[in-house]
This record gives sequence, C-alpha cells and structure tokens, in this order.
Amino acid sequence: MSDDAQADAGTVEGQGPVEVSEDLARHLENKREELFEKFELRDEFPPAVLEEAEARTEGVTAEIQDEIDERQDLRELTTWTTDPIDAQDFDDALSIEERDDEYVLWVHIADVTHYVNPETAMWDEAVERGNTVYLPGYTVHMLPPVLAETVCSLVPNEDRLAHTVEMHLDKENLTYENIEIYKSVIESDERLTYAEAESRLEEPDAPLHEENALVYDLAEQMHEQRKEDGSLVLNPSRDRAHTIIEECMLKANKAVTHELMWNRGVSAMYRVHPQPSPDEWSEALREIQDLDGVSIPGSTWDDPRKAVNATLEDAPERQLDKIQWAVMKVMPRARYMNDPFGGHHALNFEIYGHFTSPIRRLSDLINHWIVYQNDVPENLVELCDRASDKQKDAEQCEREYKTFLQEVGLDPMAVNNRGIEVVDDDEADKTL
Repeated sequence: MSDDAQADAGTVEGQGPVEVSEDLARHLENKREELFEKFELRDEFPPAVLEEAEARTEGVTAEIQDEIDERQDLRELTTWTTDPIDAQDFDDALSIEERDDEYVLWVHIADVTHYVNPETAMWDEAVERGNTVYLPGYTVHMLPPVLAETVCSLVPNEDRLAHTVEMHLDKENLTYENIEIYKSVIESDERLTYAEAESRLEEPDAPLHEENALVYDLAEQMHEQRKEDGSLVLNPSRDRAHTIIEECMLKANKAVTHELMWNRGVSAMYRVHPQPSPDEWSEALREIQDLDGVSIPGSTWDDPRKAVNATLEDAPERQLDKIQWAVMKVMPRARYMNDPFGGHHALNFEIYGHFTSPIRRLSDLINHWIVYQNDVPENLVELCDRASDKQKDAEQCEREYKTFLQEVGLDPMAVNNRGIEVVDDDEADKTL
C-alpha cells in the first residue's frame, strides 16, 4: 500500500478485457519502450538476478522449518490478507484481538530481507529500480516475480516468514501502549479480496466476520481520530475494506518509525511531506470556494486540511475531483529523507516512514533492513534520494502513458481494471 491504500484494480464483474488490434497493441508496446528509455526504467531483469531469485525459491519448506526456533511462532494466530482481486503477491496480513483495556493489532509484513539483502544481486537491482511501476494493464516489478509471488507472498495455508509489528493500543485514545517489532512465522488462514472483505462484514455467520468487524471498528476509530487531529482525507467515501487496510498500514508504518526514532535512536528512511505556503493554501481554498454548489464551513478556514475534509464530506459528487485537484496542485512533493524534520504535512504526523510494502518499494525494504540490523546503511542519504527520484519517474511515466492511451481512444481506467486482450483487426474494429 502507498500513503493511501491502493484501489481495487480487479476485473470488473461481467466485463471482459478491453480488446485491441494487433496494430494498436504494437503501438502500446512501442510507447512503453519509449517511456522506459526516457525515464530509465528497467523492464527486463538481468539473467544473474533471475537465477539468484530462482535459487532462493528452492528448499523453502525446510528453510522455514529451520527458522521457527529463531522466530516467534504465530501460526496459531488467526491471520488473513486483504488485497485487490488481481493482486499477484500478498505482502501484508492482519491479526486482531480485543482485551479488557486494549486492542492488540498485529500487522505481518513479508520478510523480504530474509531473501534480499545487501550481499545479493537482487538488492542491487531493487536499488536500481527504486519501486514497482504500475501502468494501466502493465507492471514493471521491483523484485523478480518468481520470488515476490512465491516465497515472499503471504499465501493462505502455507508457512511464511514475516516481520511482525505488534501494537498494543489503549482503548480510550488509541495511543501505543507498547510496540514490538520482530521476526515471525505465520500462516494466513484466508486470502480476501476487497469485495470479499465487504461481504464478510455483511454476513454474521461468515468465516472471519468477527475479526473483520472488530478490525473495521478499530480502523474507523483511527480514521476519525486522524481527521480530528488534522490529517487530510481526500477520499471521504472509501469503502470499509479499504479503510481497514489503509488505517492499519498507516498505524504500523507510524509505529515502526516511532520505535526507531524514540526508542532506538536510529535513523531510517523517513517520508517527509512539506506543507504548502499560506498563500498557496489560500489560493486552493479560494478555488474550492468558487466551485458551484460548494461551501467551505466558516469555522474551518484557519486549518486548511480540516477545511478540505469538511468540504469534501458535503460537496456535490460532481465537484469532488475539482476539489481534490485544487489541493494537489499546491501540495509539494513528498520525499524520502534520513531525518524526519518537518514531518508529513498531509497526514499531520510528526514522524512517518514506510514499512508495509517491501515487495514494491525500496524505502520499505531499506527500513526492514534497518529494523533487523538496528543500524543504517552507510549510503542512506543516497538511497533516500534514489527512492525519491525513481518514484517521481514512475509517476511521470504513468501520467504520460495514461495520456497516450486516451489519445489512441482507450480508457486508462478500463484498461487498468479489465486488462487488455489482443484480437485480430476485424474483431477489434467492432469493439473500439
């Protein structure tokens, strides 16, 4: 998940893939290659990296068995994943318990650094790539899929190595009573899609209903608390399954960097988001106030983030995109830094960093290594800059590819949600 949880990009029920002609498919491929060259994105993995990844998928069962004595064995703990319907790897799982005076929330993250460390070619390749790049209908992976989609994926009914963030949260104010981060062995009970998680919440007799209901109740409390504290929420209509994942991942990410900063005194790869200037915020709020049918509550003008939150909740649906765009235009770009100074403005967190997606983000992979080693790489500043620059490249590449899709008559969202199927020219003419 990113700062926001990713949208469910699964196949739309009842609709097949977007059909394109062989000629158009070649145009799309040529455009991707042009963009990959422009932004220095590597599509193919070097043979040595693929060979190393293949080798690390062998003898996994015995290797995990050997690890059990060195780790916390959480295989008896009820655990499940929730991801988009077309997710190829599952890098985070949840467990939850309610006790007399606390909630205990476990966020289990795939222990990628058990397989990918600074001594490996895969690590060097991950640094080169910086992150996974998601284009509509096409993905450029940070790690070889042969590894990411097998031993690093928290598939159900299989023992898996994880890095667990165990958070004991006070019931009154949801503050961290205790944070423990440790290596574990887990076994996921089930893999849910977002839609399936929604249906489990609806059905009292369904498996995992109680766990999903409990974690949603907690996630909703965390969400409301974030808004009350001044966190910017640009998508107020998020469904319950997305709310669960977003809030739990934010809480785990915050817990890890909290632990590193205050309890260990160790640097990390922090996510720093500067705030717009007062003039920039005023410009955004004026633009929002001028929209037809939109009114910013007078009591919120002194806190622009709360003003935007309150406005989005009551604004006509047709204006939501314009409100969001007015805000995004004045927002500075977030960067990875080795010092949390300045905090994360949009989230209104003093300290924040990424930990929950080591399969697809270099920052999370680095932070896993720092937590494990309790030490920082000598080139941490260089790694921060690398991750920031490659994220910018990925976002720009995605924008330009979406624009190209529109220019050739394709809907980027449809391509993203449904994928592409190449058909002969006659058939394609009927569907375009």
